[in-house]
Amino acid sequence: MAEGDKLQRISAKDKYHIKHFLKEVESIKGRHTELISVYIPAGYDINGKIQQLQQEQGTATNIKSKSTRDNVIASLEKMVQYLKTFKSTPKNGLVAFAGNAAEREGQQDYRVWGLEPPIPLKQNLYRCDKEFVTEPIKEIIDDKIIFGLVVMDKREGDVAILKGKTIIPIKDMHSAVPGKHKTGGQSAQRFERLREGAAIEFYKRIAQTMTEEFLENQTAIQGIIIGGPGHTKFDFAEGNYITDQLKRKIIGIKDLSYTGDFGLQELVEKSEDILAEEEVMQEKKLMQRFFEMLSKESNKVTYGYDDVLRLTQIGAVEVILVSEAMDDEKIEFLEKEAEKLNSELEIISVETREGVQLRDMGKIAAILRYPAE
Repeated sequence: MAEGDKLQRISAKDKYHIKHFLKEVESIKGRHTELISVYIPAGYDINGKIQQLQQEQGTATNIKSKSTRDNVIASLEKMVQYLKTFKSTPKNGLVAFAGNAAEREGQQDYRVWGLEPPIPLKQNLYRCDKEFVTEPIKEIIDDKIIFGLVVMDKREGDVAILKGKTIIPIKDMHSAVPGKHKTGGQSAQRFERLREGAAIEFYKRIAQTMTEEFLENQTAIQGIIIGGPGHTKFDFAEGNYITDQLKRKIIGIKDLSYTGDFGLQELVEKSEDILAEEEVMQEKKLMQRFFEMLSKESNKVTYGYDDVLRLTQIGAVEVILVSEAMDDEKIEFLEKEAEKLNSELEIISVETREGVQLRDMGKIAAILRYPAE
């Protein structure tokens, strides 16, 4: 994979902020179909969405219930005014919700909640319902990262996705490549041309399925692993059958004994090293750096809430490492303090051995810019 084409990762810090955002918006419940959800994909003209919502305001005048009608029209107006604050759609798109957040019926407290996603958004959506539509945001932070799988030889090809530890088959394809023994009357050269032509057509079919499933239908494919017996998989991966965009997503090519369902299982088993590395490498590297410095340069690291906060406030901290197990309020306060003096803050999950160590040693540590008392 080329330098600069690294897999899109959602940092623990981004996940924390999105979870906090979801917690707030999911607490809002409409009494009727009156809560507005808007998803604007990356690259989409925000003015087009504003015009759509203005048209919806006109349609909403036909709602029979006065209270529902008033809430929908007012929420749409709040949303339109919010979207007008943007000169253009943010780089990765925009998610926005609007509705009456008043706890008692008859009261009015119209609010808008907005989120710029950390990776490009592909959903284009407008919905008015009793609850905000949050599933597409949850998919962004779904810990079950999706990988594309391809198992093939010249006779058979299987395309699947791997979500967490679950293999989800998508398509099983068979080629028209003749066997190795030619029928009577055919020259060896002509027979070999027939085999080669059929193989090329087969490769193109696999490539088309990959484009449809890994680029068009699946919004969160993080990488592709290809496997199979023999050299066919290399001919396919290195040839001109798949797009450059797909090629950049290839993170491994594995030798296998099987194709079909057994081949998919074998591919996952032989790719555990790749999958594990992609999943946790960033967090592990940070924590390993901390522990190595704790051993060799202990005056350039610290841990414990009070010490980390004190050194952050005097500008001595380069990176704050916070366990996701820490209280939300403390994390928010630390982040504000870190921003004041350009310190980074990374939230570390408890899914790795190093993350568990951080949790057990007080849930917070820091790497310093310089030795500090």
